[in-house]
Amino acid sequence: MQVVRNARSWILRSWTQPLTTRVVAGVPARTIHADAQEMQDAAAKQEIEKEPPSHSRFSIFPPVPGEESSLRWAGKKFEEIPIAHIKATYNNTQIQVVSSTNVPLARTSCGTEGFQNAKKGTGIAAQTAGIAAAAKAMVKGVTHIRVVVKGLGPGRWSAIKGLTMGGLEVISITDNTPHPHNGCRPRKARRL
Repeated sequence: MQVVRNARSWILRSWTQPLTTRVVAGVPARTIHADAQEMQDAAAKQEIEKEPPSHSRFSIFPPVPGEESSLRWAGKKFEEIPIAHIKATYNNTQIQVVSSTNVPLARTSCGTEGFQNAKKGTGIAAQTAGIAAAAKAMVKGVTHIRVVVKGLGPGRWSAIKGLTMGGLEVISITDNTPHPHNGCRPRKARRL
């Protein structure tokens, strides 16, 4: 019975305490070196192997403002890429492409593309407006674009799809929809 208790306590101790190996100058203890020079060479070799490659800082996320990124799109940094502002309301979708310095490059909406009344608030109208905005922006030399979406209308994703169908490459999508933190009193509910 005593043997079982000792074995059980040994197993518990081995689970709770991590296995450690002694390290002498960066070399595990079970490696035997005949010379001090060989130990220094092995330690230097391990330090060289630990250095990460320079391109290991790759991230799929856009960089934090103020942080330098090694990623480039057509030779431009993330901050230098033009922005497409999409305002998707329930009745219309407006798209404006501006440069990184807020100079307007192209502007379209479902109404300017010939849709009228309730048809302005559809996804097909937003997609058509996106294709038209992409065509106008590509004439001015835009190839890559950042997208900022505002609003909850039906043309949110359709407008982005239209920009890509028009030939622009979308790099990032940001949702900038305003959301009140119990601000103004909302209007009364519709009676149907």
